[in-house]
Amino acid sequence: MGALSRPEEVVALVKLRVAAGQIKRQIPPEEHWGFAYSMLQKVSRSFALVIQQLGPELRNAVCIFYLVLRALDTVEDDTSIPTEVKVPILQDFYRHIYNRDWHYSCGTNNYKVLMDKFHHVSTAFLELGEGYQKAIEEITRRMGAGMAKFICKEVETVDDYEEYCHYVAGLVGYGLSRLFYAAGTEDLAPDSLSNSMGLFLQKTNIIRDYLEDINEIPKSRMFWPREIWSKYADKLEDFKYVENSEKAVQCLNDLVTNALIHAEDCLQYMSALKDHAIFCFCAIPQIMAIGTCALCYNNVNVFRGVVKMRRGLTARVIDETNSMSDVYTAFYEFSLLLESKIDDNDPNAALTRKRVDSIKQTCRSSGLLKRGTIWTSHLTSIFCS
Repeated sequence: MGALSRPEEVVALVKLRVAAGQIKRQIPPEEHWGFAYSMLQKVSRSFALVIQQLGPELRNAVCIFYLVLRALDTVEDDTSIPTEVKVPILQDFYRHIYNRDWHYSCGTNNYKVLMDKFHHVSTAFLELGEGYQKAIEEITRRMGAGMAKFICKEVETVDDYEEYCHYVAGLVGYGLSRLFYAAGTEDLAPDSLSNSMGLFLQKTNIIRDYLEDINEIPKSRMFWPREIWSKYADKLEDFKYVENSEKAVQCLNDLVTNALIHAEDCLQYMSALKDHAIFCFCAIPQIMAIGTCALCYNNVNVFRGVVKMRRGLTARVIDETNSMSDVYTAFYEFSLLLESKIDDNDPNAALTRKRVDSIKQTCRSSGLLKRGTIWTSHLTSIFCS
């Protein structure tokens, strides 16, 4: 039956396919902009859809910001690049974006194409307004320096984890807030809230991507902090094995509980946004993050394969997220889903309940919860299908 048993998702999927077709028709005619938008679709179809919420000028700036940081991330992720080569590239990347001739061949598949033809991204970057350029340059400089630091340093402590996530995602939150401000549509958000917007997304991805990252070739790159995982295993890769499932899930739950601390900051950030397009752009990924946390929590499948929301449910999130009422309702309902999975024997059960309760109370106190709109219907079949 699949999606046919969920007609509301079928409608949303059809709308999503129509929107994807519209994206192709909106690609600018200039070669460098055509490359930028087509590449965005190839490296992140979901982001390419969400970015369409924005007006043309801001959309161009965010597109280039994303591609610059994706290129920077490609350098960081390529474990075949020697450290003595990689570190200077990361540190100087913010200068390279001003050079129409610069490129560096690394990465695989679409990411290699992005790096080989990076001159198109630089050309588009140089056509942005000065306010956008300065914001992108600043964040690229700070992120590159942070990534370079962690090339030579493992994520040992929870403080290291916070710092690494700040460099690779919190700074994205800073940058987007600065781009929104440069567009003249939003006040400049507090850095603490912008940071949490990035950290919630990043921590969710780090949690979800355990198996992919631990199996990385030629060598694994892991960002689960030793201070947490060492409570449950001698080696991080031990969680892959079935005989360690109980401890693996306990560690997983510990990390999800850690991520939940950012949820209320995210709600505060989104509630202050004025521009509807920017609001939708920000809200959709955050709803996906709280949903993914709920799915991953207490779920041994994180150590067996890919855990993600169904395409139909993702389509609904994109189609139906239009107001803070929608956001509060989604956060509340996914919190209920996560709460229903808490095992009283879990070492962090009390803390998890406390954080979930706090999120639910924030949603209730808004006075904006919708009744009868069930995002998490068919809870047992919410996984990818």
